[in-house]
Amino acid sequence: MSGLRVLFLGGTGIISSACSWRAIEAGLDLTVVNRGQTSVRPLPPGAQQITADINDRAAFAAVAGQDFDVVVDWLAFTPDQVRARTDALRGHVGQYVFISSASAYQTPPSRLPITESTPLRNPFWQYSRNKIACEDLLTTLYREEGFPVTIVRPSHTYDRTLVPFDGGWTIVERMRRGQPVVVHGDGTSLWTLTHHRDFARGFVPLLGHPRTFGEAFQITSDDVLTWDQIANALATAAGTSAQIVHVPSDAIAAAHQGWGDGLRGDKAHSAVFDNSKLRQVVPDFVATIPFEAGAREIIAWYDEDPTRRRIDDSIDEAMNTLIARYTP
Repeated sequence: MSGLRVLFLGGTGIISSACSWRAIEAGLDLTVVNRGQTSVRPLPPGAQQITADINDRAAFAAVAGQDFDVVVDWLAFTPDQVRARTDALRGHVGQYVFISSASAYQTPPSRLPITESTPLRNPFWQYSRNKIACEDLLTTLYREEGFPVTIVRPSHTYDRTLVPFDGGWTIVERMRRGQPVVVHGDGTSLWTLTHHRDFARGFVPLLGHPRTFGEAFQITSDDVLTWDQIANALATAAGTSAQIVHVPSDAIAAAHQGWGDGLRGDKAHSAVFDNSKLRQVVPDFVATIPFEAGAREIIAWYDEDPTRRRIDDSIDEAMNTLIARYTP
């Protein structure tokens, strides 16, 4: 793997930033192309950066005309974007890695744990349907012309900047004020949270690996929590406690469409994953960061700078309305 010439389309996002650092640690020759507009997650020393808008076909063509062993597309969300990328890269790439989403899996799942063979179907969330359409296109390209694609499906992956509830910091602020917070359902549905450094441990070894072509892999932690446990872990890290009010997901959707779409299309349903396929290719993969440790990183980052602790007024107001309705 060392010495592979790798291009990340993106590279400073929540998931891709940890993979950038891991790639450099593994000795990869990493180039990152993005718009250069974020300073929250700096690139590692040794990574080369090209500043360009990859959705600008002319600008991307100049980059794609170079030869790379691996291109990882962190920023494709529609089939049109995938088609533009693959057309430009054809003949210049040894492996094209498409970052899909575990939300593309059958929702709600008919059985657990979820594996790579779980059907792809999400009637609730357009984001997920777009990812499925991207996968369909890439599968056709692989079958018809041998285009060297590998599909990776992250689930809920976080770093220190991401509070894993809709509204972000809003729920933590409410807990610190002593206000109740809303958790969907009865709080007992199971959820898998993956720290981005753990994801990177499973991801980087897939790059350039000959047994990955034409295949899909999910990469998640094996650390499974209920949503009540997630809320309580955040509260403990924040030095407070959580007064939880349980509200049906359909009621949340009626009060706040954006929040509800994410629940019905993803978070309202238990998500437990089997990483056996990944371990066939990356046998030493293990996620080592439990959410309790990740929660402390999150709270510390927000507490470093008060300007980061922004409240989503629409979520805050929706919580007040729902709590008034559902508190005995």
